[in-house]
Amino acid sequence: MELTITEQGGELLVRAPETVQEQFAAGFISLPPAQRRALAEGIEAWMSAAGLDAVPAAMFFEAAGAESPASINPSNAITTGAAGQPRTNTMHLSNSATDTRPLPVIIQGGMGVGVSNWPLARAVSLSGQLGVVSGTGMDAVFVRRLQDGDPDGHLRRAMDHFPIPGVSEHALHRYFLPDGRARGAPYKGLPLYKQNVSVARQHVTILANFVAIWLAREGHDNPVGINLLTKVQMPNLASLYGAMLAGVDYVLMGAGIPREIPGALDALAEHRPARIRLDVDGASSADAYYLDFDPSIHWPDHGPDHGPDHGAPLKRPRFLPIISASSLATTLARKATGRVDGFVVEGPTAGGHNAPPRGEPRFTDDGEPVYGERDVVDLEKIRELGLPFWLAGGRGSPEGMRAALAAGAAGIQVGTLFAYCDESGLTPEIRARILAAVSAGRVRVRTDPRASSTGYPFKVVEVDGMPRQNDTRVRVCDIGYLRTAYRDADGKLGYRCSAEPVDAYVKKGGDVADTVGRRCLCNALLSNIGLPQERDEGAELPLITSGDDLVSLGGFLAGRSGYSAADVIAHLLAGASVTAA
Repeated sequence: MELTITEQGGELLVRAPETVQEQFAAGFISLPPAQRRALAEGIEAWMSAAGLDAVPAAMFFEAAGAESPASINPSNAITTGAAGQPRTNTMHLSNSATDTRPLPVIIQGGMGVGVSNWPLARAVSLSGQLGVVSGTGMDAVFVRRLQDGDPDGHLRRAMDHFPIPGVSEHALHRYFLPDGRARGAPYKGLPLYKQNVSVARQHVTILANFVAIWLAREGHDNPVGINLLTKVQMPNLASLYGAMLAGVDYVLMGAGIPREIPGALDALAEHRPARIRLDVDGASSADAYYLDFDPSIHWPDHGPDHGPDHGAPLKRPRFLPIISASSLATTLARKATGRVDGFVVEGPTAGGHNAPPRGEPRFTDDGEPVYGERDVVDLEKIRELGLPFWLAGGRGSPEGMRAALAAGAAGIQVGTLFAYCDESGLTPEIRARILAAVSAGRVRVRTDPRASSTGYPFKVVEVDGMPRQNDTRVRVCDIGYLRTAYRDADGKLGYRCSAEPVDAYVKKGGDVADTVGRRCLCNALLSNIGLPQERDEGAELPLITSGDDLVSLGGFLAGRSGYSAADVIAHLLAGASVTAA
């Protein structure tokens, strides 16, 4: 007998509340591997002792031996797309069946602006591990690639599936140049983010993140994640909504305390308004400033219920905060505004931004911060929380994998090895030059306490003779992701960045000492991926970041000049008691 499901029945299924059985299964899947294994073995022994080990497994509340019902995927039964429209609109809906796919053993870290791009995330995901797109600065990457002509047509292919009518067409009209920019011509920029921006500005952010996740998920159903920086507050809600429209499976966030993000994910999954508190320098404890995002204003007739899928809820992605202290993990597990699904536990050897050392600041003779025993995460306290966790920072080896699994971790997060693989967003020239320097033993990774205007230490790769941004750069702040809000004497909000022109920063109430040694990461990180802004004095220079283990990459290279993401995964799983999915 063949059963079919109507469109109306499919909609009822996707709207149905999660059942107790689904919650039970999801809880089991979220446990660390060792606990799952112990529980499974215990239940098996129990069944054997009861003489039931020969009885076929049954569904809850189903008579033993009954036939299992046909598997029904309601989202396959729902036809998306508005009649008469030339595009196939896609919005990834919530499925009442809980995601019971196994947890990844390897998480490919979110790196830089566009280094963890969609080709890298897709390659890792296709290999059975968790590929992650870096969502930081995604809208700037998106509009610059459109201005370079989108030569392979990937962006426009994904834009054809964006579910909110008119947004893709407007972006193409404003930014797409079929023949690319004229040689040496500057990129057209985006309005800088602030507490309140136009709907059109948010549309670009939503669309950009949708496109990246859609492309990373294209042609397969393996999990894909997005990484955002808590510190870059103002675009985050729009970025999350765009990623969720494309069906993102995981959200990872560090560089701050993302306590309000789980509740925002719950709201956005139902197309409800989301709110997070805006950090404002100079505000008193009595002042409260917020960033508000209302999905309904982005849809024609003010509501996703008027869209192609009639307001069906989106998939709520799993949320993994990136933490560097057990106390922060405890706080998030107990006091977050919604469900936390696990943690990435990151040490100070990881690339990009690091947490500052705890206690009285100490520095080496070369000015690098000194980390000590207080900066070692208490894994026993992490394990006591009962949530899966992954270890990051210097774990990119089979030995690092084995040590992590032995410590009770679900696996590892790795950045540096993936940063220099063929699929990474770094330009081929930068990859080749740094890998050659690694092989020759001529590369250094320095933890710079001054480079980032966030105030967090930032890892910088140094190769003799390789150009990088320095103090000779003429300061300009025209991207503004790292600007912070401040309250002036009249109670009005302003925005400043310690990497902007010094006079402008001081005029806004900033301390001139804060400007010393600062680098414009917004511009430098876009240069790393081949999208430098053109200036009268020349193109913006790059500033490469990597983990400390870059210097030991030569052993993995073994004389090669390049490698793939699949090579990284095979290397990490070698000798460990896991295999690629």
